[in-house]
Amino acid sequence: MKLKITSILLLAVVASFTFFAFTPKADVYIVDVTKSTVSWDAKKVGGGHNGAINLTSGSLSFNGKILTDGGFIANMTTIKDADKSAGLEKHLKAPDFFGVEKFPFSKFVIKKIQDSGTILNITGDLTIKGITNSITFPANIIWNADKTVTATADKIIIDRTKFDIKYKSKSFFPELANSFIDDEFTLAIKIVAKK
Repeated sequence: MKLKITSILLLAVVASFTFFAFTPKADVYIVDVTKSTVSWDAKKVGGGHNGAINLTSGSLSFNGKILTDGGFIANMTTIKDADKSAGLEKHLKAPDFFGVEKFPFSKFVIKKIQDSGTILNITGDLTIKGITNSITFPANIIWNADKTVTATADKIIIDRTKFDIKYKSKSFFPELANSFIDDEFTLAIKIVAKK
C-alpha cells in the first residue's frame, strides 16, 4: 500500500513537471516609440482641440499570434496641440488638467482580451494623475512583412472627470452654460512593436 501511494505521488510530480516544462513561453514585442503614435481629440462648445502625446515605453505579449498581455507608458510632459498653441499646451500641463509636474506619466495595462475573430475587445487599467480606471475599446492587430506587429485603436473614449480633470466640466459647473468643455475626449493609438 505504501509503495502504491509513493508511486501515485511520484506520477503526480512527474506529470506536473511535464505540464510546466512544456508551457509555451510568450513572445514579447517591444514598442518602437519612434513609430508609435498617441493622438487626442477634445471638444468644447463651438470647436475643440487635438494633438499628440509621446510614448516612453511599452510591450505586447503573444502566444503565437494571439495577444495575451501588454501595456504602455505615455510621457505627459510631451503633450502637444496640433495648432501649436503654447498657451494651451502650458494649460494642459497645469494642475487644472494633467498636472504633469506631479504626474509626468500615464500608463495603460491590459487586463482582459476578447477575440471576436476580426476585432479584439481590450479591457485594461488606465492611470492618469495617479488615478486608475478600467476602460474597454476595440482594437486591431496587423502582422507586418518586416516581422513587426501593429496594434491600432481608432477611438478610445475617456471620461476625464473620472481622473479628477474637472476644469469647465458642465457635470460639475452647470453655471458655465455655453463655455463648457466636454467631459469625454478620445484617443487614437497606433503601436508598432518588434520582437
